[in-house]
Amino acid sequence: MPVFTVELAGIPVKIQCRYPDNESFFRDYLTDREPLLTISPSEADLIRTQACFDRVDDAKNIPRRRIDPAFLENNAIHSALAEALTEYGVILLHGSALSIDGQGVVFVASSGTGKSTHARLWRQMYGNRVFMINDDKPLIRITDGQAFIYGTPWNGKHGLSRNASAPLKAVVSLERDSSNHIGPMSRQDAYPLLIKHAYRTGNPLLMSRILDLEDRLLGAASFLRLGCNTDPEAALVAYNGIFA
Repeated sequence: MPVFTVELAGIPVKIQCRYPDNESFFRDYLTDREPLLTISPSEADLIRTQACFDRVDDAKNIPRRRIDPAFLENNAIHSALAEALTEYGVILLHGSALSIDGQGVVFVASSGTGKSTHARLWRQMYGNRVFMINDDKPLIRITDGQAFIYGTPWNGKHGLSRNASAPLKAVVSLERDSSNHIGPMSRQDAYPLLIKHAYRTGNPLLMSRILDLEDRLLGAASFLRLGCNTDPEAALVAYNGIFA
C-alpha cells in the first residue's frame, strides 16, 4: 500500500492508498514535511464514488460505466482532500488559474465556455510573463484577509499546471460575447458565482464552513465579469480591467 506525503496549498498531507498510479499522480507535490492530516480512502469511499458516476450515467440515460478502481480512488482522494483542507482555510475552485507578473488570476465559467481558450490568449499576448498555475481545479487559501492561488495535479484535459502559487488578484467570470468588455461584479452577484464553481458537499456542517470561506474570499480578491470573444484583444481588455 503506497504511503506518501504531499504538500497542497502549503499544507502537508499524508496519503495512504491502494494503487501506485495515484502516488505517481502526485509526483510533483511530494514533500518531506511532517503531515498535518492523513487521507486514507476506504473501500466504502470507492463504492460511493462509483455510485456518483452511476447517477451521472442514469441522468444521461446511458449504460452505467465500470470505472477503473485506481481512478475511483483518485476521485475519492480528491473529495477527501477538498473537504479536509477547508479546516485550514482552503477551498477548491473549478476554474483556470494563471500567474502574470507574480499575481494570480482565476477565470470561472460553465464548462465549454472557453476558460482554457482565454487563458491561452494571455500566454500568447504576454509570453514569459504568464504561466498556468492550474487549468481545472486550483486551490485557494485565505489567511489573514489575503487569498493565494495554488496548483493541484487535477489539471484538466490539457494537463496545464505546476506546483506553484501566487497572491490572488481577481476572480473573473467569463462569458462569451461578440465584443470584449469587463466590469466589476457586485457582492450579490459574486457570492452565487462562488457557490456555483466551488467544491460542494452534502455535509451541512462542512458546507457551512465552505460558505464561510467563500464569504471571506469576497473580501480578499476582486470579482469581475468579462464578456469576450477569441480575439487576442480579449486578453488586453481583461488585463486592463483587472490591473487598472
